[in-house]
Amino acid sequence: MTADEEHKIGSNWKLMLMYDGTDFLGWQVQPDRATIQGTLADAIQRVTGERVLPQGSGRTDAGVHARGQVASFFLEAPIPAENFLRALNRKLPESVRVLQAEIVGNDFHARHSSKAKTYEYRIYPLRAGGVCAPWKARYVWALGWPLDVERMQEAAGLVMGTHDFTSFAASDPDLATRRDNEEGDDSAGNVRTIFESGWRADGELLIYRVRGDGFLHHMVRNLVGTFVDAGRGQLAASDLARILDAKSRSEAGATAPARGLFLDSVEY
Repeated sequence: MTADEEHKIGSNWKLMLMYDGTDFLGWQVQPDRATIQGTLADAIQRVTGERVLPQGSGRTDAGVHARGQVASFFLEAPIPAENFLRALNRKLPESVRVLQAEIVGNDFHARHSSKAKTYEYRIYPLRAGGVCAPWKARYVWALGWPLDVERMQEAAGLVMGTHDFTSFAASDPDLATRRDNEEGDDSAGNVRTIFESGWRADGELLIYRVRGDGFLHHMVRNLVGTFVDAGRGQLAASDLARILDAKSRSEAGATAPARGLFLDSVEY
């Protein structure tokens, strides 16, 4: 908790929300741009009359979705949690929904208090000559290349554990040190610990699920792009160890599109 938060008057609120990120320029508020943080702040003000800046568990990028984003903020106005939840959903666009609203201890912070996050990335494999339905295209990476899923799964397993993920961080120098969609302890540099990393089939979809203590900017999307290269036969699965050791963005694959990425859940 920061010094400012120690002196906050009122209640510390925790929200869990989901959103379709397609029409937003990410989480973080920007002047004259539609963002999740700004949209939520506007809704809170319309309900309570107070202007606050909700702090998210992670700063999802433009086009990235969430099923379990968490936000926290202080409010002076007393309001029952059930009433607050209903009122917010009436004020928010249909692309943003609040799932839970509760008052928590003053030491809770959506980002600083998090212990782990889980992301999922969805690929829609296209059969020869096939197309992706428009109502699916906003939420998947539609690929027409043949993919060796066993090779992708082997590659995904090699990033589990504690590693320096510089090779999978954003290459833009202004963004490379930004907390992943958010997060993590800046004192750790680019070192993160991955607890779960693997692919599974779910009907027509191929889903990558990764759980870790933090993620660098673009890290999940860069991992996915590299795993796809392995699935296409452009890399051997064993090359993941070499890519990690290189600590160079140029050694890894391309950044997968934002539309297939979901922040699935946050642990505290």
